[in-house]
Amino acid sequence: MEKGLVSIDRWVKGSQAYFLTHLHADHTRGLSPLWTLGPLFCSPITARLLPSRFPGLDSSLIRVLEIGLTHSITLISKCSGSEVHILVTPIDANHCPGAVMYLFRGEFGTVLHTGDFRWELDSERAQLARRNLLDALGGERVDLLYLDNTYCHPFFSFPTREVAAQQVVDFIKQHPNDEIIIAVDNLGKENLLVYISQALGVKIWVWPERLKTMHILGLDDIFTTDTSLTRVRAVPRYSFTLDTLEGLNTICPTIGIMPSGLTWGSLAFEKDIGYVGLSESEGHSGEKSKNNRKRSTNGNIKLAGDQIKPPWKFQEYSYSFPYSDHACFSEIQELMRTVLPKNVFGIVSASSFDIHPCHHFDNLNCELCTVSGSEISTKVRGNHLDASFRNKLNRRAVLHQNLNRSNVKCGRHLQPSASKTNRNEGCTEKG
Repeated sequence: MEKGLVSIDRWVKGSQAYFLTHLHADHTRGLSPLWTLGPLFCSPITARLLPSRFPGLDSSLIRVLEIGLTHSITLISKCSGSEVHILVTPIDANHCPGAVMYLFRGEFGTVLHTGDFRWELDSERAQLARRNLLDALGGERVDLLYLDNTYCHPFFSFPTREVAAQQVVDFIKQHPNDEIIIAVDNLGKENLLVYISQALGVKIWVWPERLKTMHILGLDDIFTTDTSLTRVRAVPRYSFTLDTLEGLNTICPTIGIMPSGLTWGSLAFEKDIGYVGLSESEGHSGEKSKNNRKRSTNGNIKLAGDQIKPPWKFQEYSYSFPYSDHACFSEIQELMRTVLPKNVFGIVSASSFDIHPCHHFDNLNCELCTVSGSEISTKVRGNHLDASFRNKLNRRAVLHQNLNRSNVKCGRHLQPSASKTNRNEGCTEKG
């Protein structure tokens, strides 16, 4: 695609149309209430959330795209002055409220940008997203895939969020006399909190800004800012520290819960620690019976063929559960099988693991991958991590897991496809 037409999660001058995948901070750097560079395309939920996240943002710039429908956009080539017709289909990314993938089609080929996504094909929601994607593709392969490769490594294997949420519920039931705090971001993990509330019959405390978000999402009845009404609280991730937990425990017994997929990759290196996960052979084909999942009565999860594994206690008072809003490796495999990409970009390049997609999938044209082989971390040695590095990772990964993504430039100008090069060669953006 010609440079200067479309940008995704990139908020600088140079494009005619801007697309927002979701409202997490690492995808909105550069976006502000004063931003006026062009039309901003997003999902309906994101459009509802934007005014609270960026008060004063010019609402006339917002263009709402219904999920699952194909929309036609006409832009002007800066090189030839002629019209460029682009078909764009937003696909539910199942990551956080409002999150979408974008499928672009035109003379330039077919481009899929996943943003951040989860691909749990045993859920009806993900099955619908898959059908919408296949319908939009119409039997065509994806020429260029921008992939959420956060957990693109076989060591990242964890269960569906429903299974992990039930594990959290069982754990809370085992500690009836403890206050519970759960680390969450400004957006995301709502389904986990709702699941806990409904399973335990309690309200969930959230901070005032988060309560406003819940109201926008229509979740008024479940959440409160009155600490006297509940022992379960959702707190900002940045406030979830060992010092905070130690201080709370001087007042009353308090346990911290960190929902995260990051820790479970590092634990996979240690045979004696174990983790809750899906085997690669199980995958997420959408045909796996729910009967394959078994829940024990002591708060641990058993998956068919696996041993029962406890949640990981990574600090005093603190436990990590494998609840993730990013696709695990088997889900990435399933997406790759669905779209059969000819070229792949990983949108995440900062990681302690080898998450380069071209290192894990055969028959890919790796010329367009963002991370070269020389940039891959050498800390991984076979099936083991250097001990000092592993200890550092285990502590930092849980309490500061966003550090690995905080410096990543998620935004993209769409690149030209290798298989269908724009006729105006001099106007295309090179890798």
